[in-house]
Amino acid sequence: MIRHDYSRVDPKRRANIDHKKKQFATAEYQQLNYEHRLNFYDLPPTAEITLEEFETWAINRLKVLSELEGCSFRNKGPEETAEYMKGILDKHLPLKSDSSRSQKLQDERRRDHYSHFILRLAFSSTEDLRRRFSRLETMLFRLRFKDDDPRERQGFVHSLNLEWDEVKEDEKRELREELLAASGQKKGDDQEWFKVDWERVPELVEQRRVLLKRGKAYVPQREQMSLVVAEFTRKLDDALELTARALPRLDEDDRLAPILAHLAQSFATPDAAYSSTDANIDGLSAIRATSIDTLAQNFPLCMRNLHMTLRENSHLKHYGRLQYSLFLKGIGLSLDECLVFWRRSFKLIDDDKFQKEYKYNIRHVYGDVGGDANRRGRGYTPYSCQKLLTEPAPGPGQTHGCPYRTYKPENLIPLLQRVGVNDRDVLKTVREDVGKQRYHVACNRVFEWSHKNEIKKVKEDGSWSVNDLDTIVHPNTYFKRSWLLKHLGEGNVGVVNGGEKMEE
Repeated sequence: MIRHDYSRVDPKRRANIDHKKKQFATAEYQQLNYEHRLNFYDLPPTAEITLEEFETWAINRLKVLSELEGCSFRNKGPEETAEYMKGILDKHLPLKSDSSRSQKLQDERRRDHYSHFILRLAFSSTEDLRRRFSRLETMLFRLRFKDDDPRERQGFVHSLNLEWDEVKEDEKRELREELLAASGQKKGDDQEWFKVDWERVPELVEQRRVLLKRGKAYVPQREQMSLVVAEFTRKLDDALELTARALPRLDEDDRLAPILAHLAQSFATPDAAYSSTDANIDGLSAIRATSIDTLAQNFPLCMRNLHMTLRENSHLKHYGRLQYSLFLKGIGLSLDECLVFWRRSFKLIDDDKFQKEYKYNIRHVYGDVGGDANRRGRGYTPYSCQKLLTEPAPGPGQTHGCPYRTYKPENLIPLLQRVGVNDRDVLKTVREDVGKQRYHVACNRVFEWSHKNEIKKVKEDGSWSVNDLDTIVHPNTYFKRSWLLKHLGEGNVGVVNGGEKMEE
């Protein structure tokens, strides 16, 4: 006779009847319906997306947050920031209101929802990343809150069910004089007032725009945005702490971990892909080896430093040659002209040594030799700012990399002065940026100072859009923008032998 042990439950059967797992299973592939444009991101998304969507949506949001951070670092005011960010948001993270009657509302809100949570995963690993992410997401939320349709915004606020205590009429009469003083009103004020724990509105307390009484902050209706924004920040900070605790469990997923690590690394400065079209500059004819000395006036500090070192020493070490060759390739210098440039620059060595030790590497950079994959891809692409900032620091005798990162302030400031940056305030602020590891901000600050007259002109005449002046995150973008700004109104100007300019 076979005895059945009914006290033992098969693990598979147990899994099927586990009410918690069943509960999560029903929500696992659920597509959310987004009733509002604004979002407190209380609920994580649960539907499936592809790895490509996972990475692409996160990168687009990262670009937006990086531009917002750049606005903050460069002391742009609220109105200037809103104007600057409008085109960037429309390009990378559009989020239209219901009144627009767009057919893409749900898709846009879905991308916004997912991208927030993806970056929340990427930036929860350290306290510094969490703090920066919270600050920038709060800036983005505030920007959208102010820009939202008033009726839709009010509907969103009501949906939050925030724990605000409305000040009753008898309490308003009791505190009438103090409320008037706090609101800056000299006579009767019929607006609504709310009271919350004062710790929840530190911004209003700091600016003395509320009445503090018995541990409560009495907030007028017109300051509702500060209340909502403070609540958004508080909830996000709490959520980031919880996410940080859950992160170790993600290490087992070898699909997501590399993407999240890359995103976190990109928070220093967003990566920027190079396109061959970036070398096509209106008005600039085919670049010759003899043109480089003249064009160097438009190079970013990293490339200008390499060029000056090359001219002084008639030599650059391997990584410097690689970085500079890729940059020159990116601005449109052909392989033949690049070979001429390096041969003339290395004037202290003979032809035989150049042919044996240097020529092959230059051809390899252009994809002229090497494996099939290298030739099909036409060689390597020019390094972005992120690449330069995350590579190992140069050793003795090497000058590659980003000078804002690799040079000590006592060496960086003289280098900037040598290339013409002589404004004391700019140099002081650059030193502060570098001290806080905001290297790409320092570079953009120098660019804006060097081109301030031209930037002012294109802004006034409207010939350049806001997107044409967004934060530079690639050395080749720096050169292209600099050259175009410095040659405004010159028609079709070509750079020919000897660096002379002539009308074509």
